[in-house]
Amino acid sequence: MTAFTNLGDLIPRDRDLDKIAIIDLGGRLAREVSYGQLDAMANGVARALSARGLARGERVAILSANRAEYLAAYYGIMRAGLVAVPVSFKFPRSTIHFILRDADAKLVFCDMARAGDCPPDIPAVHFGDEGAEGFDRFLDGGPFDAIVPRPREPAMFLYTSGSTGMPKGVVLSHQSHLWVVETRLTGDLERHRYLIAAPLYHMNALALAKLACAAHATIVLLPQFTAPAYIEAIGRDRCTWLTAVPPMIAMMLREKDLLACTDLSSVEFIRMGSAPVSHALMEAIRHALPRASVTNAYGTTEAGPVVFGPHPEGLPQPEMSVGYPHPKVELRLVEGDDRDADQGVLEMKCPALMNGYHNRPDVKPPFTADGFYITGDVFRRDADGFHYFIGRSDDMFVSGGENIYPADVERMLERHPDVAQAAVVPIDDDIKGQKPVAFVVSKPGRRPSEDDIKRFALANAPAYAHPRFVWFVDELPLASTNKVDRVLLHGLAQERLTTVK
Repeated sequence: MTAFTNLGDLIPRDRDLDKIAIIDLGGRLAREVSYGQLDAMANGVARALSARGLARGERVAILSANRAEYLAAYYGIMRAGLVAVPVSFKFPRSTIHFILRDADAKLVFCDMARAGDCPPDIPAVHFGDEGAEGFDRFLDGGPFDAIVPRPREPAMFLYTSGSTGMPKGVVLSHQSHLWVVETRLTGDLERHRYLIAAPLYHMNALALAKLACAAHATIVLLPQFTAPAYIEAIGRDRCTWLTAVPPMIAMMLREKDLLACTDLSSVEFIRMGSAPVSHALMEAIRHALPRASVTNAYGTTEAGPVVFGPHPEGLPQPEMSVGYPHPKVELRLVEGDDRDADQGVLEMKCPALMNGYHNRPDVKPPFTADGFYITGDVFRRDADGFHYFIGRSDDMFVSGGENIYPADVERMLERHPDVAQAAVVPIDDDIKGQKPVAFVVSKPGRRPSEDDIKRFALANAPAYAHPRFVWFVDELPLASTNKVDRVLLHGLAQERLTTVK
């Protein structure tokens, strides 16, 4: 296996450089980019940034929908010893400006649709612009020797979604994510076609893109997720490996007519993470993609995607489980003073841990005295050692003295035969303190009533957990990471309550 030293230099040059690295679906026509072309673009970025006099360790941002040049810029920034800062274009302009100022970005790569969101005092290079500010003219062609990073030298800042405040910059070193790549790299990945529609500013998509390059596989890259384009890409480009957050797959499975006329037989693996997976969604996936192996995965921006894996004794993974602790990761569940609880907050230690948060002395570092990262996610462990995600400790709310985890209630509601998706948020209550309400997406052709849902909840969960109000919606709103936007739903619940009273 090739030994990698720089996170931006993951292309094995002893393999066929004419092989297609990326099928870019962002234009009117699909565009194929070979490994040789991707490598040359990344070197051109590194040379141009160095020629501009940017100093090692300075930050360079990327604000764009997914495209081949995004990955070339991302790799080139890190090859030059600079720090890549992918930024969510779904943030409001004020938040984008905050991130660019917070990171002290010296330059921004952006697509034309996002050019107006860049502050005028930060130099910008535009993807898709054939003029003087365009990416092609910016490139400085020729070879480049990637810098060899010092231990813990930052490679990238990934800003968290900021659902509870302004986003925090997670500082990740070259070594942390080289370990992720090398831990996940196996000998049979080269043959795969990885469909990436999740945004490249998110850990989920970035980690898979790097793995695909290191494996010399092919990436099928959508500019952003829409269910019809996702399905069409699978059929047309014979994608074998899908990675997504569960709401994306749920939206895909609602496209019944398109699914029925599309050949999805190429799909061998589906890896879902970043949000809970329901039993109903698992059943729907098995029906639509019977040949695919489905993995319910878990990872965090702060500690990477390598956390759980298969059972060492070959036991089958229960469908609601995220797996058995990975042999290269130390895990423990903590409940109060008990550091070996069967249910509690997950703490973990591995080489992928972040250096810390950038420029946030006000935030207590989420590490224990013995070096474990405190995830804030609550899990339970069964007798075989398999782990199950219960919910975020900061999503948990108390109703009449009882702890309620929204994800737990959602999974229960999604077992209802007429429910496709559910999202639960708390509302204030003078007697209980807080109580749950639910937003529900019905399965196509089904029309359950609010009373139907409440009766099901009372029959399948403790009474305190049943939603006091149920509101039916066509779809659940997604935040910038394609997870359900709980902040927006909480505001919507408050609005709807005013019409009830």
